[in-house]
Amino acid sequence: MRKPRVLTVTEAARNFSDLLNRVFYRGESAILIRNGIAVARVVPPEPVSVPARQLAECWAALPHLTRSEADRLAEELDEARRALPPAVPRWE
Repeated sequence: MRKPRVLTVTEAARNFSDLLNRVFYRGESAILIRNGIAVARVVPPEPVSVPARQLAECWAALPHLTRSEADRLAEELDEARRALPPAVPRWE
């Protein structure tokens, strides 16, 4: 693991987008200093993990379409697709 980048709160504010890009895309971290004191640490997010059982419980608790609602939705999607112009590959 690399040593965290140290910068002032002012530097972080002026270069906020760059700071977030370095943290997110490069996995870097930074310590923000104000008046010589570390006031914050910016680190990449930890991967979110949820047990499969919890996901199944959440799914079961959600409202679901009835058979007739699902059929109607499928018909509307088909109708919308038919109304679209034919797809043209970008390279042609």
